[in-house]
Amino acid sequence: MSHFSVSFDRRTGTPEAPVRVLALRGELDAHTAPDFEAALQACLDDGDARLVADGSGLDYVSSAGLGVFMAFVEPARDGGGDLKIAALPERVFEVFDLLGFPTVFDMHETVEGAVTSFEGA
Repeated sequence: MSHFSVSFDRRTGTPEAPVRVLALRGELDAHTAPDFEAALQACLDDGDARLVADGSGLDYVSSAGLGVFMAFVEPARDGGGDLKIAALPERVFEVFDLLGFPTVFDMHETVEGAVTSFEGA
């Protein structure tokens, strides 16, 4: 059985331009992708379009999980922000890299790097 959780670690950035960090844990697959989708939608509904997906706790990602990232990058950008991906374990990063995600997403080695990359944006 898949296990996955997404938590809203914190809002960071500046009061005028907050950044929402979502901590992803476990396996992001067809069974758990709706949880991630709901979390991203909740952020956008709250007016938070500057998003960082902290993937440091991801053990696995399937095509369904990757599809959630793809579905929300444009709404985040249309809202004046972005959906950035950070801190992926090497084995998970290889999946993203193989499918060309680094050409579409702003990907960072650390959450802090992703958060600070919003400065001046």
